[in-house]
Amino acid sequence: MKKIKFAIEMGGAYTCIYVKDEGLALKEPTLIAAEPTDDGYKVIAMGIDAKKLVGKTKDNVEIFTPMASGEHSNYEYSVILLKHFLTKVGYKQHEDNAIFIVPCGLSAREKENILSVCEGANLGYVELVPSVLCSCVGEGRNIDSSKVNMIVDIGGTGTEIAVINMSNILKGATLGVGGKSIDASIVNFLAYTQELVIGLPTAETLKNEVGSLYSNDTLNMEVTGVDARTKSPKSVVILSADLRKAIEPFYSEIVRAIDTTINTLPPEVVADIINNKILIVGGCAKMQGLEEYLRKNLNYPVEISEDLENVTILGAGKLLSDQQLLDSILKKL
Repeated sequence: MKKIKFAIEMGGAYTCIYVKDEGLALKEPTLIAAEPTDDGYKVIAMGIDAKKLVGKTKDNVEIFTPMASGEHSNYEYSVILLKHFLTKVGYKQHEDNAIFIVPCGLSAREKENILSVCEGANLGYVELVPSVLCSCVGEGRNIDSSKVNMIVDIGGTGTEIAVINMSNILKGATLGVGGKSIDASIVNFLAYTQELVIGLPTAETLKNEVGSLYSNDTLNMEVTGVDARTKSPKSVVILSADLRKAIEPFYSEIVRAIDTTINTLPPEVVADIINNKILIVGGCAKMQGLEEYLRKNLNYPVEISEDLENVTILGAGKLLSDQQLLDSILKKL
């Protein structure tokens, strides 16, 4: 087995890179800012620098993630961005090897696309490892055991549900429900109910600051946008209880998917899931009131990770130092 130095998580929201024996070396938004030229588009900022330009640049500048749907939908910009991030952590072209964290259930074409991006970024040997396995390892779960673990990862571009034992994914499901879809829902909700036009960055701030699944939450936040009719500036106080109408349907869909997955499992597997609790990870698991909401609407116990946003990349970092477990995972992929 070749020595692997890097673990890379290039998600729809953030890119993280873990360096063996050094730790988490990079965490930046998976964003590119580009402006049109006579020859196409010119990249003017990447990562955290691109994030700083959101809502504050010329109209013709596009700020986007090359992984809009959770996969590398734009090869050229994925390669440019990955090269940029790898340069920051001091990788050696064609020499350094990596594990690349991916969603479970990828098609052969999607796997090939990711490997092509890694090759384009001049990485050496690359192995693809499902994110749900890394998250379980990061949380301290024994995934090489005959005891079954279930994990739900509510991320930026989607939600993954997986049932795991013996370092293998027994059953998995992927939903197009994540932070970005919730942000878009908030934009549409305010346009319809308040005739207030806001951008996705403002919607994300609203979600993070006053988003809640508590039915009686009293949080509120003043938001400034544009009046849909007069096109003049407009400020509105948004109540958490009202915002819940735009947010709750997404979590309701996740609950239904968890129920559907469990209902297909044998009783012995379900018993293990109940004993171990369903592990909840991902940035959108930070939603206030989520734990109570799940306990009220789901008939199974849950455990929300203490480090929701970093548990996956930290688990991948643990794999870099546990060759035996990494080998066990790779043999079954």
